[in-house]
Amino acid sequence: MSLLVVGLSHRSAPVSVLERASLSADSQAKLLQDTLAAEPAVEAAVLATCNRIELYADVDKFHAGVAELSTLLAQHSGVGLDELTPYLYVHYEDRAVHHLFSVACGLDSMVVGEGQILGQIKDALALGQELHTAGRLLNDLFQQALRVGKRAHSETGIDRAGQSLVTFGLEQLADGRDTGAWAKGKRALVIGAGSMSSLAAATLARTGVAEIVVANRTRARADRLVEILNQAGGTGVAAHAVEMAAVSDELTRADVVVSCTGATGLVLSAEAVAGALGLDFDPVAAAPAALVPAPAADPDEQHAAWVENGSATATAQAQAVRRIPAQSTGPVRLALLDLAMPRDIDGGAARLDGVRLVDIESLAEASADAPMAADVDQVRTIVADEVAAFGAAQRAAHITPTVVALRTMAAGVVAGEIARLDGRLPDLDEKQRAEISQTVRRVVDKLLHAPTVRVKQLASEPGGAGYADALRELFDLDPQTVAAVSRADLNDPNRGRS
Repeated sequence: MSLLVVGLSHRSAPVSVLERASLSADSQAKLLQDTLAAEPAVEAAVLATCNRIELYADVDKFHAGVAELSTLLAQHSGVGLDELTPYLYVHYEDRAVHHLFSVACGLDSMVVGEGQILGQIKDALALGQELHTAGRLLNDLFQQALRVGKRAHSETGIDRAGQSLVTFGLEQLADGRDTGAWAKGKRALVIGAGSMSSLAAATLARTGVAEIVVANRTRARADRLVEILNQAGGTGVAAHAVEMAAVSDELTRADVVVSCTGATGLVLSAEAVAGALGLDFDPVAAAPAALVPAPAADPDEQHAAWVENGSATATAQAQAVRRIPAQSTGPVRLALLDLAMPRDIDGGAARLDGVRLVDIESLAEASADAPMAADVDQVRTIVADEVAAFGAAQRAAHITPTVVALRTMAAGVVAGEIARLDGRLPDLDEKQRAEISQTVRRVVDKLLHAPTVRVKQLASEPGGAGYADALRELFDLDPQTVAAVSRADLNDPNRGRS
């Protein structure tokens, strides 16, 4: 196994970089295809969410793999390689497995423990399968990551420690009050009708808002979401859909706004929010604080860090590029929750009187000190155990084609000797011939049983990769025969589907 992951996330890069480096669905597909077309990758999968882009690949050369995957990420994300490099991290082999399992469990999420990442990992695997870029290794890896994530959620309290981004965001808007009491009777405007917006609308309905208005670029999707909300029993919420052009009018009547669209630009400007509240707009006062640029990284030094540590984390640089939090004081007239990446709502709106804004970056900061140490430790133990088990299984699987080839060779020897015996003793009847054949096969099976079982055990241990080569050398096995067994297993249509 030569698993390599190169990526960036909210832990390594500032929001300003993540916004620009987001990948569309078409870009993800093209990235996968180009990764396989370029050496040294033979498999590829991409995990792209609102706060991370990670490219996974099975490579035969570490240094060339890092350089190639980094270049491809830069090309398809639209951020230059020199600018992107300081924020990239690299994980290799067992560390790459550990990273994905941690991601699947929610340990690497902005809100620790959130479960939405499991659906995103499943989508990443499905895309790799659809495009035939995910082979034996990545199929096994991503499917096991899904199982590990589900195990963490079922066996620990990580769900209690880290809610969904929506729930956590509403808690931040409530600012210490009970969310049910805070939401009661409020009028909510939900902008967008995708999975996150739908989750936000459903959460708002359960929380107790009186009315939900849904605006979406495609009216049919907004209508469908409203239909689902109105069919949900027991919430008592009134829901209806409007055109995106009506957002300005709806904003004047809303108490809470949740926005999560795929727009590349702002959906709500600070000026629009000010206008909805009847405030005079001062663009200078509302402008977000200037960004402090991160120090430039020397590419050679960065690559040396990758080689030495197996991971280049630019946390320090990311922390150097921070928005200065600036919330208005006084009673809150309009609560804004921006769950989009790139952001939907102008950060300057937070400086307006009577406005409280919570966005992706502030959620990450607020969740950093949440009390969840015991649950996190439990999940980390699960991840460590699962990484060891996955590595052992992969190493054992590596020797399986060689063992199969050995048994195939032995079966061929037995068949040849039985045929030779038939020529020398033509008077044997069928019963005698069958008894002799069975006896010879039993002898061969018994001779091979102990060494093949033992070699699988040894191969599953760290450093056991050389046993397959030793077996091939000792029994003079044809490498092409071993490779044919591997290809047959890889091309099994029933193997590796989620």
